Amino acid sequence: MKQSREKAASELFAALYPRLAGWCRRLVDDDGTAHEIASEAFTRLWARWTSVEEPRGFLYVTAANLVRDHWRKLERERRALHRVTSEAAVRPHPEQADPSVRLLVQSLPERLRVPILLHYYADMPIREVSALTGRKEGTVKADLHAARELLRVHLRRSLDHTP
Repeated sequence: MKQSREKAASELFAALYPRLAGWCRRLVDDDGTAHEIASEAFTRLWARWTSVEEPRGFLYVTAANLVRDHWRKLERERRALHRVTSEAAVRPHPEQADPSVRLLVQSLPERLRVPILLHYYADMPIREVSALTGRKEGTVKADLHAARELLRVHLRRSLDHTP
């Protein structure tokens, strides 16, 4: 029994790790961090192996949460660095808007961010996003639409304020 469990986990790892790590890489823009996040997602899956019905979905949702935590940490560090440098400077320079889509996705409320990450970044069909989030397909479609509209507005605003 234990060997079949380990074999199944090993096969799942071989099948999903490269794609999960690649997905994380696109989100965090760093190979080492992407591999850490993907590995941590597998570690958490392994700890709950017998109770997880959909391992692929569990991995992507867990990785999305870890990416969100990583983004929050980076934002805290960026703000702290900005405070330190602006306090030290005689005349602080105004911070320019960053129109990067990754940062805009990061700023979305979780209700909208998770479907965007799963559908567009993990290439999951709406049916699967619906099952993973526990929302109806129509709700997922509405959330994706609302997220795209918010991203469009934020991106347009960011580009309009770029010198």
